[in-house]
Amino acid sequence: MADAPTLSELTTLRLGGPAASLVETRDEQELVAAVRAADDAGEALLVLAGGSNVVVADAGFPGTVLRIATGGVARSEPADGRVRLDVQAGENWDTLVAACVADGLAGVEALSGIPGSVGATPIQNVGAYGQEVASVITAVRAYDRVTEEICVLGPEDCAFAYRSSAFKRQPQRWVILEASYELGHSELSDPVRYGELARRLEVQPGGRAPLADVRSAVLELRRGKGMVLDPDDADSVSAGSFFTNPVLDEQAFSELQRRAAAQPGGEPPAWRQPDGSVKTSAAWLIERAGFTRGQGNPDGIAISSKHTLALTNRGGGTTRELVALAHEIAGGVRDAFGVELVPEPVFVGHRWDISPATVGP
Repeated sequence: MADAPTLSELTTLRLGGPAASLVETRDEQELVAAVRAADDAGEALLVLAGGSNVVVADAGFPGTVLRIATGGVARSEPADGRVRLDVQAGENWDTLVAACVADGLAGVEALSGIPGSVGATPIQNVGAYGQEVASVITAVRAYDRVTEEICVLGPEDCAFAYRSSAFKRQPQRWVILEASYELGHSELSDPVRYGELARRLEVQPGGRAPLADVRSAVLELRRGKGMVLDPDDADSVSAGSFFTNPVLDEQAFSELQRRAAAQPGGEPPAWRQPDGSVKTSAAWLIERAGFTRGQGNPDGIAISSKHTLALTNRGGGTTRELVALAHEIAGGVRDAFGVELVPEPVFVGHRWDISPATVGP
């Protein structure tokens, strides 16, 4: 156990107060033992790795922070010719993606540049530019804090949904130990389904491109939006996309269309889902509700100057200020379009549905 630093040192937003204690684990046995010790003592527990998708209260966390630093990748080739990678939760995600691209393994190339650890990918069902990890995850090994057992969950047990999973819906139950991915041998990418990426690659939607070209294009697009961690880019001091793209039923989308028609800005984007629902763009809604890039405190909390979906800490911000701006944005979208924005990050030491004034000093 070590003296706990301020949690701002462990998060990409560089926000958050101190924890009562910090434990760093470098192997699975240590990790499980640390979780059991905290549970047996009745201590609050925060599991943290890359710190890229959390918003920690200014008051910090009144319990044990367990930082996962496990590492290791085991490779095998099942009979179907695909490659299976069993990856420890503490491995860096983008390092893994870069290695897959270099090895000619297709299936995660469009997920390049996403910060954080491997263990976070099944929790959020990490996705970008038309790919999601749900399409390549075949198993997740996790410690079940309810049964106090290590178990293996298949994709159906993970209950993946858009930016969600069983792990996210039951945040106090599971601690991810390892994720297994199956990828195919290919010099070319999976079909490129995201229009912006297809245009950058100069292929038709559904076409393929060399893996390295896809990775390069995705990194270029993400850097242009401040979505690649860069010490020289203040816009990258964020938690990534702060809100998920809303998924609406037909009636709610029709109401959005009706309201949008009464304002300048055109028709809202629409991506029809297999269940009949419609996904639309959170960034489009935010911009049409009157919020602009760079809006906020240039020395504190502000909307990214590159992308309205990211909230940034320009160096002197607080979590209270960040949550206040997020509530202002969500309220503006609700008033303008009747759509409720849902935050993507995990809130630690506070809740999204409470007043920003109660988040912490």
